[in-house]
Amino acid sequence: MAKQKPRRSNSNHRASNLKASSNGRPPAPSPTRTYSIPDHRLEKPDFTVHQIHKDGQMRYEITGNLNAPVPPIRESKYLTKQQHIELYRWMLLNRKMEYALENLYKQGKVVGGVYFGLGQEACSCASAYALDKDDWFAPMIRNQGALLVRGFRARDTMMQYMAKADSPTKGRDGTSHFGDIEKRNMVSPISMLGDLIPVLSGVALGARLQRRNIATLTWIGDGGQSTGVTYEGLNFAAVQNLGLVLFVESNLWAYSTPSEMQYKVKDLAERAIAYGIPGVIIDGTDACQVYDAARDAVERAHRGQGPTLIEAKMMRMKGHAIHDAADYVPKQLFDYWKKRDPITRFENYLVNVKKWLTGKENAELIAGVEREIEEEREAAIASPMPTPESAVGGVYCEEGCHEIKPKYGMPKARAAKSAGGPKQTEAAAHLK
Repeated sequence: MAKQKPRRSNSNHRASNLKASSNGRPPAPSPTRTYSIPDHRLEKPDFTVHQIHKDGQMRYEITGNLNAPVPPIRESKYLTKQQHIELYRWMLLNRKMEYALENLYKQGKVVGGVYFGLGQEACSCASAYALDKDDWFAPMIRNQGALLVRGFRARDTMMQYMAKADSPTKGRDGTSHFGDIEKRNMVSPISMLGDLIPVLSGVALGARLQRRNIATLTWIGDGGQSTGVTYEGLNFAAVQNLGLVLFVESNLWAYSTPSEMQYKVKDLAERAIAYGIPGVIIDGTDACQVYDAARDAVERAHRGQGPTLIEAKMMRMKGHAIHDAADYVPKQLFDYWKKRDPITRFENYLVNVKKWLTGKENAELIAGVEREIEEEREAAIASPMPTPESAVGGVYCEEGCHEIKPKYGMPKARAAKSAGGPKQTEAAAHLK
């Protein structure tokens, strides 16, 4: 048998490299890893918002090309003809419901404020539409279209804003803080922006401990994406390889602060690089792009391949809430994005490009949505206000009021002994 050659120590190896390099200098370092962020948009807007101080006043001005033509809709890899039409209807229902809410507010029937997602319907509806039945989601206040897609009725949202007795929270909340963990796999919105991200990571972890890989979808705005808990939650999902699908709704304004004044990176999807997870940029006004990116991320989650960060670029076409007229936004910016209205673009795609709907069929579809919204509005108005004595109910959990059970079933315990240690469940061992 040939005598094995002794291995050279690391120190000797380094020394030999130093001798081999020219002029006694250390060798050049290995090439730095490079990353790319796929950008599926068919246009890349080229403008910048500047803060101007003049005559003791501050305002924002915009420079750049605001006359670019509206891009076409990118064809979906997945959606069938019928699914396109269904998704279009969800988006219309979302828009018409918010119009009805605005009117209810002006009539003095809403308790508190109203938060709109005008211009973001494609992002809310198409992303939720990409989920499977067992997947979970946690919307923010503007993702009201996602609730419709996942089975809530328009009257639920209307009654919630009106604090009616038949609302999901029985009149105890005047905004969107409600969920359904039994039937619709929905975690209630949390007002502290970013906090939904670790919660949804925890939901994915809980499912995995029950031997299921699911997708958990939530959204965050460009302002909320700067919060510390966003980083903590996304980093945890990355390290634990959990199926979190995070949509960053990059809508240009964090309340009255433009994007240029809140972060330095060019695209928020770049932040995925720091977590070692896929990041992708899409046009948030293109329902097909939103759906395809969400579906790809959902399938990755189902395969156990971890989280995905999706940056959807668009603009919120209303102020922060109904009380905010958004006078700080340059008018040219509203004009630019109005031409890219997600519903108008999708309607044109279905009627004029694909010819999947005739003009008559489209008019009938719109009329049907309007009838449904009118019925839902009337039902919400007819719901009574809660009685004073009902305020004490539902505050504390009484014995036997509910039981929390594993959603997918716990794995059987097995005798997995560590060195001299106690028995562990398979789930506990897996965490290690």
